[in-house]
Amino acid sequence: MAAVREALVYRNQDTSDRPPPAVYEHGVTGLILARYGKAWREQRRFSLSTLRNFGLGKKSLEQWVTEEASCLCAAFADQAGETPFSPRDLLNKAVSNVIASLTFGFRFEYNDPRIVKLLDMMEDMLKEESGLVRQVSVEAASVLQQVVEAVPVLLRIPGLAAKIFPGLKAFMALIDELITEQKMTRDPTQPPRHLIDAFLDEVKEAKGNPESSFNDENLRLVVTDLFSAGMVTTSTTLAWALLLMILHPDVQRRVQQEIDEVIGKVRRPEMGDQALMPFTVAVVHEVQRFADIIPLGLPHMTSRDIEVQGFYVPKGTTLITNLSSVLKDETIWEKPFCFHPEHFLDAQGRFVKQEAFIPFSAGRRACLGEPLARMELFLFFTSLLQHFSFSVPAGQPRPSDHGVFAFLVTPPPYQLCAVPR
Repeated sequence: MAAVREALVYRNQDTSDRPPPAVYEHGVTGLILARYGKAWREQRRFSLSTLRNFGLGKKSLEQWVTEEASCLCAAFADQAGETPFSPRDLLNKAVSNVIASLTFGFRFEYNDPRIVKLLDMMEDMLKEESGLVRQVSVEAASVLQQVVEAVPVLLRIPGLAAKIFPGLKAFMALIDELITEQKMTRDPTQPPRHLIDAFLDEVKEAKGNPESSFNDENLRLVVTDLFSAGMVTTSTTLAWALLLMILHPDVQRRVQQEIDEVIGKVRRPEMGDQALMPFTVAVVHEVQRFADIIPLGLPHMTSRDIEVQGFYVPKGTTLITNLSSVLKDETIWEKPFCFHPEHFLDAQGRFVKQEAFIPFSAGRRACLGEPLARMELFLFFTSLLQHFSFSVPAGQPRPSDHGVFAFLVTPPPYQLCAVPR
């Protein structure tokens, strides 16, 4: 833990750069993978301030999330009873709609072909990122990516990048369509409706300034970042949460008892309820710790020669931050490889913050969407457990809690039953 914290926090000014993989020059860089510098700082400031302006930390955004949680519960109710189903697609759609509300100012109905198409393309894109392209020869596609990474000049061959990353190109094209719709309906005399409007205002203000990072290309990258990072990580964590509830029905019952005592069975959950729900908050934190969905974080790179824990690290060195070594540290956690909500509770049952809890990474490159993700995880999780009891379908084997590693560590495919309470 000490080495990771020293590198990411105490040395953050020297370790906040990203290595420049050649393939990303032809794909999505955005804020997440962008090099550390003026443009990154400008775009991060804009994203943080815009998220706050559109309700992050305020009742307005909380209401969006609780409304979406109600829609998600209604969709679960359509599946409810003894019929097994996978919650994955519904969770993806619900979390995507929170991002859509922020970026486009509207939500998709769950049967809208556009959200189905968007999520299908995103899945293809993420599989490409993890070297699992849907082609006749997966192995050949993966090798081809490695070759162009080693010899990036090959990407200058016309059409090669599109062949290696077809899902990425299709996803970006759909994002472009949605952005164009917003441009056509934008009334510059009115306040911004959403993030895209706010970005377009910055583009207009920066016109003629060659040093500004506000342009159409960065707009599409920021929007893509929000969908690809903000949606996938949160929905994957929620999928883990439901899996762990069916594997640990005793924990599920304790969460539901706390929900019944604090919120009841009718009123919608609110962020203010967290202060009175230490066990539920501990469970949400333990889901994130145990699931450990980004075990190696994202790569960093040193911008000058430094020392970390007495080791010399030269400028330009790529750093792989082993977040899993902190989240599963046997000297910190009582049962590091088990799902154990008591990791976040003291002897009196009060919630306890843990310094080693860093699923969002740390330092300057920590996830800017952390406050939004925390809000979504609590409100979606409590809403679902307020309305349903989840269980392993009768006759099906008990699913494993060992994750599947691709771009993220996802839960193994599973089904559940959602019985109305």
